[in-house]
Amino acid sequence: MQLSRCLYLAAGLTVSVLSTSSLAVVEKDPVPINRFLDLIRVDNSVRKAAAEEIAENWQNAYTPIILELLELTSHPSASSQMWRLLDKQTGQKFRGNFDKVYEWIWENDFGTHPHYGLFKAIHYANIDRSFSAYFDSHTENAKIRLDEIRWGGVRRDGIPPLDRPEMISVEEADYLADRNMVFGIEINGDARAYPKRILAWHEMFKETVGGVSVNGVYCTLCGTVILYKTEHKGVHYELGTSGFLYRSNKLMYDHETESLWNTLDGEPVVGPLVGKDIKLEPLYVVTTTWGEWKKRHPETTVLSLNTGHNRDYGEGVAYKDYFATDELMFRTPFNDKRLKNKDEVFVLRFGRPFDKPRVYSVKHLARKKLVQDTYGGTRYVLLADRSGAIRAYESGDKEFERNRNQILDTKGGNWSMTEAALVSDQGEKLQRLPSHRAFWFGWHAGNPDTELIK
Repeated sequence: MQLSRCLYLAAGLTVSVLSTSSLAVVEKDPVPINRFLDLIRVDNSVRKAAAEEIAENWQNAYTPIILELLELTSHPSASSQMWRLLDKQTGQKFRGNFDKVYEWIWENDFGTHPHYGLFKAIHYANIDRSFSAYFDSHTENAKIRLDEIRWGGVRRDGIPPLDRPEMISVEEADYLADRNMVFGIEINGDARAYPKRILAWHEMFKETVGGVSVNGVYCTLCGTVILYKTEHKGVHYELGTSGFLYRSNKLMYDHETESLWNTLDGEPVVGPLVGKDIKLEPLYVVTTTWGEWKKRHPETTVLSLNTGHNRDYGEGVAYKDYFATDELMFRTPFNDKRLKNKDEVFVLRFGRPFDKPRVYSVKHLARKKLVQDTYGGTRYVLLADRSGAIRAYESGDKEFERNRNQILDTKGGNWSMTEAALVSDQGEKLQRLPSHRAFWFGWHAGNPDTELIK
């Protein structure tokens, strides 16, 4: 459904008016979408009339619409009118507290206006016209609640992905100190490092590594880097940063259909691709120090500072204030205090679709150094090195133990860690398993039934 080019000024925003054909559709509802948009008109009499009509036909399902209008409205009088409308019609005492409204919505799930997707298309097109494509059609089969999709404060690809960025050798990477954090990957012998200090400004890289097309997605808010193959059943999906979040987790979009994708699951959740049985394959990535990574991989390449963008790539600069506290930018429906919000967990990305997700506290694994168990029918071993990096491998019929820096099986075999496999001194290999880290709150928000081992 296309938006009209007819525009009007409201509270400092340019708000798109629905075309005549669109109005004919939404007017079947007691309160058409355009009447909600009247709540942020400059004309006070128009705003008042709209508020009265909405109040007369009130449904709690209208709450998310008014809340999203409030988030982008700077006009004091319009804001005051909408807060009074919310408090009176819901019987709550929100008193201008956005978090309280969201919590009330999440606790009750009143549903939404039947044309809520269309409202979002119109509303957010005022920030970036490309946003309308996410919501103006194909929202009826969405796999996530539309009222939990929140604008993250940037335009589409406003946090610019690194598309086939320049990589340099260890010798050339004199800007990195050994203690700096990097995200390391290796595919078919091609080892690469992506410093946190750079990736935090871009949140995504697109590469062909070892002959495999991949996307690395860094959700800074939820503290996770996930590496996905970009091909599924022979189809390549070119992904980008949508500008929107779901439960504080980054939503991606694909260039061809403009569907929204869940970063944690690697699958489309809103748009034409929903229900097409598409789910990207996750690969393994390790969080470690530059010193440890280059020692293990002296042939590695690493991101150059020459990204084509003007950023302060100093260690710890990006998201400094956010990472320094346990506070969140965006609240989520779930709050589990077994760990602090930003305590890191190690996520197992193998198993069967019906298995309950399993994660480990990173602090727990750092103390244990070696953990062995079975998940989803797969026996595995988790190994932490001296940098605190953690890797997951199949363990087969082997039982392992650690003797200082040695990894031994109970029959006396000596094993060493590589990125692709755990390798014995006899040449036997046990394959690496997909895994990654995340902040506890970010993973739990998308997977509230997770089994936590700490």
